[in-house]
Amino acid sequence: MTLDPNPFLARQQTAVGADLLLHSTNSGAVVKRSAQLKLAHRDEGRRIALLQAEYVNTKYAGDATVFVFDEKFGRRDRLHWMIHLRSLGGYRAVTALLDGDEGPAAGTGWQEMFLDASFDETALIPQGWGMYGTDAVLPDGTPIAEATPDLLVAPAQHQTGITVEQTVNSSNAGLIIHRVAQPKYAFRAEARMFARRITESINTRLPGIASSFLYEEAFGPADRTHWLIHLKSETAYYDLIDMHMRMHDDVRAIYLDEIIAPEKGGGTWNRIFVEGSMGDVSFAPLAASI
Repeated sequence: MTLDPNPFLARQQTAVGADLLLHSTNSGAVVKRSAQLKLAHRDEGRRIALLQAEYVNTKYAGDATVFVFDEKFGRRDRLHWMIHLRSLGGYRAVTALLDGDEGPAAGTGWQEMFLDASFDETALIPQGWGMYGTDAVLPDGTPIAEATPDLLVAPAQHQTGITVEQTVNSSNAGLIIHRVAQPKYAFRAEARMFARRITESINTRLPGIASSFLYEEAFGPADRTHWLIHLKSETAYYDLIDMHMRMHDDVRAIYLDEIIAPEKGGGTWNRIFVEGSMGDVSFAPLAASI
């Protein structure tokens, strides 16, 4: 039996119009928050998380959009928030509301529903050519994206030639994989080039099914690399596996490319990252009806 239910989509969590909706590919910054619900509050915690996110979305429509996700294939009852902002400057006001200082969460014992010290946050900035030494390894003629007037950096959509209509993002994905890896400092530029080439190979091979984008971590370990891989549904993960199993010539060339210069010892992508530093976590949108 094949079972692929219509996934809940994050955009169904809010009544904010499409013209005011921020997501992972049109925002200037994404703050990824996670926290562990206590078992006794697993249902109520999810319900209030959705109500509070919509409160933020309504109050800051056009400047911030928050979606709530449930971790899949990992820790049970761990919630993930994706806080999409035009710039990091808007974060302080939004996080105060997400902490339950006002709105639906106020007076509900919101903080007691989570395990102490389980909240974790990571600020992500869309990666752009020219950042952190990438201009030194770029092929001649590679265009460097410029920020749009109302964003301090170019949004992630600028990383791909695939149209917006064929792109999967945090508002319309059925499953998101957050992949993290630590490049070796000597290969920080090569790591970003490899990561961008891999993401675009996914985008061009699986339009409308899977979309991958690269982000820089702010305020954390230097050069740590973040991918957000957006899948149309959970079963789209098999399309991703199939793409790498078939390994067409253009994809194989990325993995076999001697991306490290001879003066640095030469080598392919497998010398670039710190061993054991690459890891994934997956999460899916909560149902708006909770």
